[in-house]
Amino acid sequence: MKPAEQLTELRGLTAADLAAKAKELDEQIFRVRLQLSMGQTESAAKVKPLRRERARVKTVLTEKSKGGKA
Repeated sequence: MKPAEQLTELRGLTAADLAAKAKELDEQIFRVRLQLSMGQTESAAKVKPLRRERARVKTVLTEKSKGGKA
């Protein structure tokens, strides 16, 4: 899914849904980083898309809290 499509989908969610999604992404990032440190996975490239998606979620959450576009 393209970033613009992701943003459109995220803007349709409520603030509570966005907060839950951000927490879920934080946990996923933690698990992948833990696996990397323990040598269970060889791909460090798994972290970057998760971090970017978390940033998108937090951006939309901030927009909603400040009464921005959404």
